[in-house]
Amino acid sequence: MASHESPSITTYPANVPNATVNLVKESTAALPPPANTVHHIACTSATAVTSNALDKNFVEHSLSPNKAAESAVAAAISSNKYVKLNVGGSLHYTTMGTLTKEDNMLRAMFSGRMVVLSDSEGWILIDRCGKHFSAILNYLRDGSIFLPDNRYEIAELLAEAKYYLIQGLVLQCESALERKSDEIDPICRVPIITCLKEEQELVRNTRRPIVKFMYNRGNNKYSYTNSSDDNMLKNLELFDKLSLRFNGRILFMKNIIGDDICEWSYYGNHRKVAEICCTSIVYATEKKQTKVDFPEARIYEETLNVLLFEPDRPSPGLIIAHTENNSDNTRITHHCQSDDDLDESSRSHRVRRIHVNSNRPV
Repeated sequence: MASHESPSITTYPANVPNATVNLVKESTAALPPPANTVHHIACTSATAVTSNALDKNFVEHSLSPNKAAESAVAAAISSNKYVKLNVGGSLHYTTMGTLTKEDNMLRAMFSGRMVVLSDSEGWILIDRCGKHFSAILNYLRDGSIFLPDNRYEIAELLAEAKYYLIQGLVLQCESALERKSDEIDPICRVPIITCLKEEQELVRNTRRPIVKFMYNRGNNKYSYTNSSDDNMLKNLELFDKLSLRFNGRILFMKNIIGDDICEWSYYGNHRKVAEICCTSIVYATEKKQTKVDFPEARIYEETLNVLLFEPDRPSPGLIIAHTENNSDNTRITHHCQSDDDLDESSRSHRVRRIHVNSNRPV
């Protein structure tokens, strides 16, 4: 039969004073508890601490918005992995070190100071055009980039650099645009003359020499010869070639309302100085036919001659006078009269009119 231990009871003799009994009780209370009691207290304390921590985490998670963008940014900050960026549909991979290398808007975005958006796949969204974002990243990596040759693309890159607050790239783009402003515009603009008033306005207001090409097939009353169509096309191609070659120095314009079919006109100092007529009437058959020629050498010659009327260049009359003054006195000087030496009434009669069929001025 199992024996049950009864709890020990301390008894004191009747002759022990009460003060002594109280002292013994206080000493007994000061002794450490048994081992099983200490283990029970420790487990209870650990359970309480764990419960408090879980409650705290639960409260924090319940109070946070728990957005996918914040988790993506937090993961990128806490690790050294690549960041996935979706800039206007253009996808880019880079590191947090690149994005936070300089004090700019990208650093503010990925330092928690700004709200960012991301999709379900973890791509962080930036609502900008991604055309020049590769150049933005390359500048942040290297500190300098090669700018595009086109100044319009440089202007676009400048707008992106200002948006992302990358001051170094802003200065580089502005400096390049200042240099580009002194260069000749690579775009060749050819005005189309639709009335006589437009032609007069252009001739009066421009300081550059002018080459006008008149092309109007509707003026033909007869049939063309076999080679006329090919020669007409050659004239058009040469006009395009010259307008590109001398862009910025000569103003090229087309006339589609004139009376002739194919004609070149040259202007200098606000007046006509020469013209080349490329059409003629022939009687090779029983019927009259219109013939269009391609006087390439004449066209080149008059185009080069009209360059003498460029701005900030001495007039031909002054050049001749300067040559005569510097020549030897014993040398016979042939006096040449220039159009600039004539009065206003005589200038209209000094236009060089060249007809290709006769091959000489008339």
